[in-house]
Amino acid sequence: MDRRTVLRSAVAGAAAFSGSLWAGAALAAPAQPGPGPYGDLLAADGNGIQLPAGFTSRVVARSGQRVAGTSYLWHWAPDGGACFPAGDGWIYVSNSEVPFVGGASAVRFAADGSVVSAYRILGGTNVNCAGGATPWGTWLSCEEVPLGRVFETWPDGSRSAEERTRMGRFTHEAAACDPDRGVVYLTEDEEDGCFYRFVPDAWGDLRTGRVQVLCAPADQVAGPVTWRDVPDRDGFPIPTRLQVGAAKHFDGGEGCWYDRGTCWFTTKGDNRVWAYDAVNQRLDLAYDDSLVPAGTAPLTGVDNITGTASGDLYVAEDGGNMEIVLISPDAVVTPFLRIDGQSSSEITGPAFSPDGSRLYFSSQRGTSGASTGANGITYEIHGPFRR
Repeated sequence: MDRRTVLRSAVAGAAAFSGSLWAGAALAAPAQPGPGPYGDLLAADGNGIQLPAGFTSRVVARSGQRVAGTSYLWHWAPDGGACFPAGDGWIYVSNSEVPFVGGASAVRFAADGSVVSAYRILGGTNVNCAGGATPWGTWLSCEEVPLGRVFETWPDGSRSAEERTRMGRFTHEAAACDPDRGVVYLTEDEEDGCFYRFVPDAWGDLRTGRVQVLCAPADQVAGPVTWRDVPDRDGFPIPTRLQVGAAKHFDGGEGCWYDRGTCWFTTKGDNRVWAYDAVNQRLDLAYDDSLVPAGTAPLTGVDNITGTASGDLYVAEDGGNMEIVLISPDAVVTPFLRIDGQSSSEITGPAFSPDGSRLYFSSQRGTSGASTGANGITYEIHGPFRR
């Protein structure tokens, strides 16, 4: 049997045992293509973005150029991002996925959405890809290099960034905090990467704790899992992903998002969105491009992921046809937006403003496809999002 047939059989057999996902609804089967809640995409607007009716776009920043109304030059290769409340407004932070400079920047917005300021919150690091927000209002910026580190940063610039090496040294991608269990989930961008969690000694303090790796049979796509401690979190000379024989390996870990008992994470090598049911310690597939009718997959090149209070998931494409794709709580997957004329780029850093009315993201390499220079573009989408 081919991969599609094997997966369909495996998922069908496991569906009856699925845990509570999507805010309490059982995950009956991976998402399938269908009509979205906002209707079809319209013709591209002046910024080259196709959106549903009622939504508008604007350019917030361009790499190598001053952020409008400020003297700050926006960084190259914008990647993972998140939003944070800040007085009556909010802050959007964005990583820079370039070697040796890396780091992260921030844009502060007023209550009406106007830009107040822009500034650096991290520098002198290496290939900062994704990361994750903490419940106490900091941004975890992760290095996507072997023996990569996690840095805790303060979006308002009130403190200098601090290295959190006790969270493990590996090819970090994204992080997602689970305040219900007091852990931080971490993805690893390797072809045989693992899915980890950091268990701090005290919640809210990431300076000390244990690194654990998810364990399950190699061919399992749905079913119970366990966690085991990683003996040497520093990953040298033996990489962390090779230290526990029972560890389950994933093909290129990417985005990570926690919401109401479920941690969603993506793997780019097989175009999957996984759902880890933290309540029942189960793993399931939320989406797999091999499990939709041939030629109809609306989501390929899966990458960063975020969500809304309504339970909608938004997955950015690295490749594909440059879309952000929506997966609804009733397991329907559909394009939400598409960027025209930037096929050599990737979409990064999707994040919603605190009130859920604005979506931020970047086209990392813009129209040129080059990671350096004035190529990256950071956008804002405003409209009637479900909240």
